[in-house]
Amino acid sequence: MLWVIAAILSAVFAGLTSILAKCGIKKTDSDLATAIRTVVVLAFSWLMVFVVGSQGTIKDITLKSLIFLILSGLATGASWICYFKALSMGDINKVVPIDKSSTILTVLLAIICFGEISNLGMKLVATIVLSVGIFLMVEKKDTEKQIKGRSWMIYAVLSAVFAALTSILAKVGISGVESNLGTAIRTAVVLIMAWIIVFARGRQKGIKNINKKELLFICMSGIATGASWLFYYYAIAQGIVSVVVPIDKLSILITVAFSYVVFKEKLSKKAFIGLLLMTVATLLMAFFK
Repeated sequence: MLWVIAAILSAVFAGLTSILAKCGIKKTDSDLATAIRTVVVLAFSWLMVFVVGSQGTIKDITLKSLIFLILSGLATGASWICYFKALSMGDINKVVPIDKSSTILTVLLAIICFGEISNLGMKLVATIVLSVGIFLMVEKKDTEKQIKGRSWMIYAVLSAVFAALTSILAKVGISGVESNLGTAIRTAVVLIMAWIIVFARGRQKGIKNINKKELLFICMSGIATGASWLFYYYAIAQGIVSVVVPIDKLSILITVAFSYVVFKEKLSKKAFIGLLLMTVATLLMAFFK
């Protein structure tokens, strides 16, 4: 059951990622921050490849696996860009729950694509409970509506959709591929995509003006992301997708706790109930596998 432990560790590092990233994009453009942190993730990923000695198996990767790894990387890049754009515009306690709704689509796709139908009834019930919890958590305050509008929500929803596709495509892509190597290849695709967007929008000029403190947080976020990915895709490769994904999404508990301490973002009673429902639903999915 090492894949379960890996999924839990993935959740811990994913929770830290959101907080560190939020600290790093207060003044820094979100697209530029995404591109910079991807460099850190790529370096971290390839370091692990050489540590485990899987670099020699690159030649053994099939064309099918390579195509799906690339597609997964593109979906990841799109998800990241949308996610950090949403973080730069909205409250972390509102953005993260919507992003975590990718669990719903991922579970449904896993059932359809991989036939993961064990305890199907319980998984569907848990999915409904999760949906209700997300709805309660994303309730906005009147002041937020007046100041920020709902643009952040569009980016958060897109982030969730692409994140769901990422998990499904990655499951196919890393079949027969060492998980660290698969993660490194995907990250290279994300890196190329992220920097293309930066140069297309002319944001590269902002590199010299990045605040050193924010740069540190961006790099720390990249390290946390790299660690989360390594554990996550090991769990995906060895375990059950419809179980791994919900466990990984428990990172929201860490994110909410740190957002209260760091950003003073408090939850309303309704949002707190929503968080409890999301947690219960996630645990149901994990235990009734």
